[in-house]
Amino acid sequence: MRMSIWVLLALADVSTVSACGGTGGGNGPDSVTVYSADGLGQWYRARFAEFTQKTGISVNLVEAGSAEVVSRVAKEKANPQADLLVTLPPFIQKAADSGLLADAGVDFSVVVENNRDKDGRYVAIVDNYLTFIAHPLAALKDARWDDFLDPRLKGKVQYSTPGQAGDGTAMLVLLQHLMGDQGALDYLGKLQHNNVGPSSSTGKLQPKVSNAELWVANGDVQMNLASIRDDHSNFSVFIPATGDGKRATISLPYAAGITDGAPHVGNARNLLGYLLSVPVQQTVSRDALGMPVRADVKPESGPGTPAKVLEGVDIWHPDWDRVVATLDASLSAYQNATGS
Repeated sequence: MRMSIWVLLALADVSTVSACGGTGGGNGPDSVTVYSADGLGQWYRARFAEFTQKTGISVNLVEAGSAEVVSRVAKEKANPQADLLVTLPPFIQKAADSGLLADAGVDFSVVVENNRDKDGRYVAIVDNYLTFIAHPLAALKDARWDDFLDPRLKGKVQYSTPGQAGDGTAMLVLLQHLMGDQGALDYLGKLQHNNVGPSSSTGKLQPKVSNAELWVANGDVQMNLASIRDDHSNFSVFIPATGDGKRATISLPYAAGITDGAPHVGNARNLLGYLLSVPVQQTVSRDALGMPVRADVKPESGPGTPAKVLEGVDIWHPDWDRVVATLDASLSAYQNATGS
């Protein structure tokens, strides 16, 4: 996240998209409110403006951290304000399990099975993957996980906190997959010697790496490539290898669901269907720098694309429901192992 949801709500008019590109969408019958994990703002604004032009429905966008947007929907459950919730795993699954999402009533069959809820409550709209970024001073070529333990990186490594940030949680889950539960804890305990400290925001780590305050940080392919394109950030994007030289990452899609009791449920369904349409999905790899979720839409390739970053990388699609079931225990063990 780049700022707290409280600030973003105070600035809600700035994040409101209308057909004319102005600030006032309002909350009337011809509107829809989206609470979203941050990272897709530029892509949203272009797509929402097109949606408004086609339908006359204005879109109010509020962006915050992956966990924060779910927390906000939970706090507003008695008086729902959001119509569409977009966040990352495992927070979208936790929202569904907490009764915060309704049956979307939208055809998800166009989306590959591992990117949609079997009960129809949420669906991926942009696929995304855990990555790492490094400043040139880090001199990390063909980096492996163990390279992050090098004493020369002391005070130059930081990753977003598991349980608070989607990318940080994904890092813990991936390490458990690659090293086993205890192996992951042992590794993170060692990494703590180089780690600057906790961070509830992955997005805030990018400028720190770009200006060499940090040398290495976690991230995700969509956010990191967008930072290079839009902010001219001075870092490389990579996926580290295990000791045998194999590189693997975890699928971490932006997933959307309609909130339970949404005040504009029809408009929310209309918007969700639009985001899954072929013309919109064809813009995902080019404009959002994520990967399309439809099997019939081919991502763009070449330098600066997610497809290029993912070349030769094994993609793991975890059972996020199983992750959620053990997440509290995993986070407790993580805190004990790292003293955080």
